[in-house]
Amino acid sequence: MFTGLIECEGVITRAERTGGGMRLEVYSPEFGRDMAIGDSIAVDGACLTVVKFIRGAFLADVSAETLDRTTLGSLAQGSKVNLERALRLSDRLGGHLVSGHIDGVGRLELKQPAGRFTVYQFWAPPSVMEYVVEKGSVAVDGISLTVAKLGAEGFTAAVIPQTESTTTLKDKPIGASVNLEADVLGKYVKRFVGAYLGAPDEAERQPRRGLADLLRELSDGGR
Repeated sequence: MFTGLIECEGVITRAERTGGGMRLEVYSPEFGRDMAIGDSIAVDGACLTVVKFIRGAFLADVSAETLDRTTLGSLAQGSKVNLERALRLSDRLGGHLVSGHIDGVGRLELKQPAGRFTVYQFWAPPSVMEYVVEKGSVAVDGISLTVAKLGAEGFTAAVIPQTESTTTLKDKPIGASVNLEADVLGKYVKRFVGAYLGAPDEAERQPRRGLADLLRELSDGGR
């Protein structure tokens, strides 16, 4: 689990496609001093596992599933990413509970100053918007933001100078894609209420798969 409070930015020094997935090398020498192989790291909000350290950078493998569901597949050498280590049970929860499992890819549609703040407007797919509530929390590229206003197809957030200066938001051009994760509490509420009312959830609406289907998927590399 994470909090959505970004610790620092990293720079992609290698993005190499490997067997349907990708291996990322992220340069951030200060960030990796107390990390170990096997640790979980949120990279632009997506939970990855550290597999190796080299020259002030850490390496992580990205699965085909993650590439399909996030913006990580568009990363290239020189790209900047938001980084956060996993939450310790003894840490303060300054943001909100973030799992690192991306729900969908959104798009930055507007960025404009408003006094000391900057207002960001994002388009979000319906699969994300059904969990977004005004004054609630949402993770954008791993950044915990408070929803200021809901729209028909998206939401706005007023970002404080500290958050803007220490994350990649300031560098995002209009039209840029972003990883979105809705508040996990909303997902559980919907599941429990749906079960109470007898409404089938998404998993129950999908056709059942047998062992042969699973083995076929694994042999195809999970595609």
